[in-house]
Amino acid sequence: MVVPKKDFRDEELFVSKEIIEHSGYGVDIASSSPGYCFGMLGHNIEATMSLDDIKVADYKAVIFIGGVGAKEYWHDNRALSIARDAMKEEIVLAAICIAPVTLANAGVLEGRGATVSALFKDQIIAKGAIYSGSGIEVDVNIITASSPSSSEGFGCKIVELLKDR
Repeated sequence: MVVPKKDFRDEELFVSKEIIEHSGYGVDIASSSPGYCFGMLGHNIEATMSLDDIKVADYKAVIFIGGVGAKEYWHDNRALSIARDAMKEEIVLAAICIAPVTLANAGVLEGRGATVSALFKDQIIAKGAIYSGSGIEVDVNIITASSPSSSEGFGCKIVELLKDR
């Protein structure tokens, strides 16, 4: 799970992480650098690895967590490369809230159904995404969700796709 250093959306991380772990999958937390990451609602989590440490082929999924801090990855070449590598490896690629903008900027949403926080729909449409406006959108191996209220369904969809692989 890729988390912004500050201002990630707490429930998007912790609710989906709990669902994934409860289903028997391990979760690594990555950020722009190792160390503590701070949520918008006051929680924190330790990133044990940086984006530079991620070897996408070692994972079954890459998940970008939102919150206003997720803007740090919109133009981060490491994050964009991770999204592209996830597509090449055909693993589950997921993003919630404003994080789908990172996927769009990586070019992986072109021609794909996707959703995002409504305030940022024009940004993913401009990169060729087919915006659905739904709470959760699944297109083959890509899962996008629009808001913190979609966190539980987001986590469940990730697990569902992981079981199909």
